[in-house]
Amino acid sequence: MPEEKEESTSIPLSHPDNTGDDPEDSAKSPPSSNSSTREACCYVLQSWVSKKFMTGCVVLFPIAVTFFITWWLIQFVDGFFSPIYERLGIDIFGLGFVTSLVFVFFVGVFVSSWIGSTVFWLGEWFIKRMPFVKHLYSASKQISAAVSPDQNTTAFKEVAIIRHPRVGEYAFGFITSTVILQKDNEDEELCSVFVPTNHLYIGDIFLVNSKDIIRPNLSIREGIEIIVSGGMTMPQMITPLQRIARQSERIPLNRIV
Repeated sequence: MPEEKEESTSIPLSHPDNTGDDPEDSAKSPPSSNSSTREACCYVLQSWVSKKFMTGCVVLFPIAVTFFITWWLIQFVDGFFSPIYERLGIDIFGLGFVTSLVFVFFVGVFVSSWIGSTVFWLGEWFIKRMPFVKHLYSASKQISAAVSPDQNTTAFKEVAIIRHPRVGEYAFGFITSTVILQKDNEDEELCSVFVPTNHLYIGDIFLVNSKDIIRPNLSIREGIEIIVSGGMTMPQMITPLQRIARQSERIPLNRIV
């Protein structure tokens, strides 16, 4: 009998301890779930804020660069004639810039004449005799001649796409001139294609058969923009001029039918 009482008394002593642990565990569990929820909300909010901030940077970066370069160019061009107006007591911002534009226009009119072209040729001859300046002048002249409205022998004629360096891969280039290659059987017409490699004025020259050249529906300025931007201004669809000509020939036939 005494042994039974000891066993019965030991059971209630251990029971409150076991039951007492459950309320504490249940009381501790809600704070852990709340903290995990807060961490998840903070992570989502942080990712959303960083994403929107980067989107704002991507949108504002080209605008800021364009505004900065335009403002610097206006101040730079305005600085040529603004000191003259300051000496005359005229302080109007932008007047020197407008004067510079008018001056450039009259220079273009003067160079287009016979006397102006002669003076320009003499100045160019003198610059080409200078050791270091002649390289800078030739490189800058090539770029200016590419976008010049007067398509002379040194300007880019057309935008070209050639197979280079392997079959299935293409490269953008500019047709600069044409040459006739004399063979035993028949003569072959080749086009001199300038393919820029690093900059617009540094590249390789390839002689490609005129039949193997793809002439896209792109202007010279669009081709230069593609090269300078590293392909970021590439249009989503490029149509060769041959295909456009075929489609224009088929349109009247469809209308007649």
